[in-house]
Amino acid sequence: MRKFDWTVVLRRPFLAVLSESLSPLSETPSTGRLTVFVRRTPPTPSKAYATYWKFAAARQALYLKRFSGGLGPWTEDPILRVYKFTNAYRAADRVSQYLISQIIYNGAWSPKDVLFRTILFKLFNKIETWELLSSQFGELKLASFDVPKFDAVLSRAISSGARIYSAAYIMPNAPRLLEGSYKHRTHLDLLKWIFLSGIGDKILDSKSMRECYELLLGIPSVGPFLAYQYAIDLNYSTNFCFSEDDFVQPGPGALNGIKKCFSDLGEYSPADAIRWVADRQAAEFAERGLSFNGLWGRKLHLIDCQNLFCEVDKYARVAHPELSELTGRARIKQKYSPTGEMPRPMFPPKWKLEVSLAI
Repeated sequence: MRKFDWTVVLRRPFLAVLSESLSPLSETPSTGRLTVFVRRTPPTPSKAYATYWKFAAARQALYLKRFSGGLGPWTEDPILRVYKFTNAYRAADRVSQYLISQIIYNGAWSPKDVLFRTILFKLFNKIETWELLSSQFGELKLASFDVPKFDAVLSRAISSGARIYSAAYIMPNAPRLLEGSYKHRTHLDLLKWIFLSGIGDKILDSKSMRECYELLLGIPSVGPFLAYQYAIDLNYSTNFCFSEDDFVQPGPGALNGIKKCFSDLGEYSPADAIRWVADRQAAEFAERGLSFNGLWGRKLHLIDCQNLFCEVDKYARVAHPELSELTGRARIKQKYSPTGEMPRPMFPPKWKLEVSLAI
């Protein structure tokens, strides 16, 4: 079959009404024109594609049922009963919940302090590390940030056998300014540099998710995956009002999930495929007879669909073991263990969610 790639040039102020087969608009700065690329070949779903939707519905149902109390099980899915998976919604996960409730909205912080607190927390992405620093220095804010003192506390913790970084993803080393120092010292120096260099002010002045992402990407040792994750985290605060549907950057796990869910991406990029899935969610759940009411009315956004691809990559290692040859990973490392009663969730107030825990 012949493939077509049409280019349509539109001049402002005309409004382009685009179908789901269109890629996002791109603007040519020199002319102010909008270029629309029409992709005629959509992705081809594999057998794991249906699993994507079944997993999303089952994982969200499990999340809601956990608020009923007890130790479970809260699902009939044998894989979800045994192995650990993040929630369908990124903001509902334990670490994101802590970030929202205890770091961003627990106090009247200035915009710079919210930026500082968020990045400090996410450098380690570990609740215990934040609480260790809080126990030693009280309220963590930019004005009282002292790199050598923070370094000493974290170095002692490492010497006593503590792990100060989350295992969720690997933080790369930042440029080393002090010979013989631990990895965390490079990140503390990097955090200080963000504010001394003025990049912090530019981030606070950013006007879109993509602009914020690109500024974060310019920070030494911060790659595409971390820059996107940080942009999402910063957007939970009132400092920004970016749409989570404006931009998406697939991470390594999501790329593996996309490989398993589609036998061919056609003329779509992985980011396009995530948007394609997000746009189709209502129809896909309905077609399969799956109950999915979202997060108290909030639909899946691009960041959630990106995360779901990452989780389905893991889920498929058991559900579709024959697909493991696509990624070279055949088992799920983390098994589920009960953590007790879940606290009442908190989400950014600007989302205006009416949270009800009645099941």
